Amino acid sequence: MTLRRRLVLSIVALVVAVSAVIGAGSIIALASIQTGAIDGQLQKATSRASTKFGQGQQNPSGRPNDDLLQPLGQAAGTLTAYYFAGGGAGGIVLTEDSSRLQLTSSQLDRLGDVKVGVAPATMDLGGSLGRYRVAAVQVDNPVLGNAVLVVGLPMSPVYESVRSLLLVVVLVVAAALVAASVVAAVVVRRSLRPLERVAETASTVARMPLERSDALQDVRVPDTDPRTEVGRVGSAFNRMLGHIAGAMQARERSEQKVRQFVADASHELRTPLASVRGYAELTRRMGGDLPKDVVYAMGRIESESIRMTSMVEDLLLLARLDEGREIQFDDVDLTGLVLDAVNDAHAASPEHPIEVDVPDQPVVVVGDAARLHQVIVNLVTNARTHTPDGTRITVGLAPSDSGSGVDLTVRDTGQGIDPEFLPKLFERFARADSSRSRSAGSTGLGLAIVDAVVQAHGGSVDVASEPGDTVFTVHLPAERPAEPAAAPAASDDATDDWSATPVPSATD
Repeated sequence: MTLRRRLVLSIVALVVAVSAVIGAGSIIALASIQTGAIDGQLQKATSRASTKFGQGQQNPSGRPNDDLLQPLGQAAGTLTAYYFAGGGAGGIVLTEDSSRLQLTSSQLDRLGDVKVGVAPATMDLGGSLGRYRVAAVQVDNPVLGNAVLVVGLPMSPVYESVRSLLLVVVLVVAAALVAASVVAAVVVRRSLRPLERVAETASTVARMPLERSDALQDVRVPDTDPRTEVGRVGSAFNRMLGHIAGAMQARERSEQKVRQFVADASHELRTPLASVRGYAELTRRMGGDLPKDVVYAMGRIESESIRMTSMVEDLLLLARLDEGREIQFDDVDLTGLVLDAVNDAHAASPEHPIEVDVPDQPVVVVGDAARLHQVIVNLVTNARTHTPDGTRITVGLAPSDSGSGVDLTVRDTGQGIDPEFLPKLFERFARADSSRSRSAGSTGLGLAIVDAVVQAHGGSVDVASEPGDTVFTVHLPAERPAEPAAAPAASDDATDDWSATPVPSATD
């Protein structure tokens, strides 16, 4: 249940409870007051009846006449009953038209239980009389003798007033319930509106891609009044966003320095590596007069310089991709790139059967042909390098499940990838082999380059792996992605190609 609903229900419940208590109290007070008034009237009626009854008049039957039982001044509905000590009882009720209604024997029996000298009591006489407030007094009649006189007044006026008040209370409580619901909903909505703005801002921040600190520049909570609870929350939230933006800026500066260093170092290393490779190759080719161990050492120097040059080129490529450069968009026949990469892989690793699953018609995307070819080669090489001989590899092209773009898949039937390693699979220098054995020849940059190139094309790369089935899926969009923000160059001549560096020729 939302906070707004809980507050509205709490306010309505409180209003209903207060109204019910006030209504119940009013009804009880009214009943008590009117009962007290009835008791006062009963006392006067009893006094008049006992005075008249004591005058000693009787009718020829030897019973008190009606004037003795209902003297002048008695209100309509007044009940009077008598009980002689030697036996005999009777009673009448004065009706609205001043006639006298005789009490039945059962009613006289009930009234005979009233004690003399006690407080008035309420008694249900049944029939048309209903409930009466009654009291009994001892009367000494010189003619008729001693008798107990019971006088009563109807309680119907009290009950009518109580029922009327109850109806009024129910209507008032119902009206108060409706009014309280409407007012509470409006007041709570207005009161919680600042909190909703804070929640909306938090949701906006949660949905934002926070790769760059400038994403938080226009996100702030407007409610920062320190005199209110929500204002203090909003102020604290804004300070938190400021701290996050500052931390992200510091991280961006640090990453920019690292990328600048990698780009500069990679660029500067290409020249000495080219020289080492050239001199090693020259020495090896002129090794007729050199000892065999020196020739072997020169060959090793040449091969390691080639491998190190490849690593430097990969690092420089990653640095340029980080800066938003190195991608030249044009129409690319992706089917042709797949076939070329598979043919090269067949020649390099004939012990791995490689199959191709592509549509009959060429698949054309917008991208950089050289970089997309590198993506395919890296994925196929990764499958060949980390699976045993005989592992079947399948390279496929198909329309994306989303209906927009193309999916490139590279599937193998190898032993699978450790689930604990999957989250960092595309990180730079990530290697599943913690011993860092070079037997497989991996530098840990191949999949990082795949991820960087695909992201530069506006796509994504995913992997799903289990023993016997590992599949890399590259999604490439159908259209060219938006141009990224330009980043500072790594160095003034970072785009120079290493082949332009003078290298000693074997014929020199």
